Amino acid sequence: MTCEDRNTYAALFHSLAEPTRLALLEHLVSGEHRVRDLVDHMHLAQSTVSKHLACLRDCGLVTMRIEGRSSWFSLAEPARLADLVEAADALVSASGVSPSLRDHQNHPDPGPQAGVSRDGA
Repeated sequence: MTCEDRNTYAALFHSLAEPTRLALLEHLVSGEHRVRDLVDHMHLAQSTVSKHLACLRDCGLVTMRIEGRSSWFSLAEPARLADLVEAADALVSASGVSPSLRDHQNHPDPGPQAGVSRDGA
């Protein structure tokens, strides 16, 4: 894996690491929606929804088409996204733990590579 690959994967997983973006993707499973529809469904400001959609589009998870004055969004690869969610579900199930975003955010930072000596041993 190259550094560029790692950066690409990190950007993809970053886009999936935000609950609002996951909710947008979940809603887009039902089909193409205008920004206005997504704003109404999510009960969020248009600027907030647009910011999240831009992140998802930048990572290739959603596509956009313009029709008149409306922007329509849809999943770029619905089957592959479903496969990814299924794999994540299996990974979480197999781990035997139920990770919590709150626990993760409140977990103290162990510092630089805890448990690894400076020489990498």
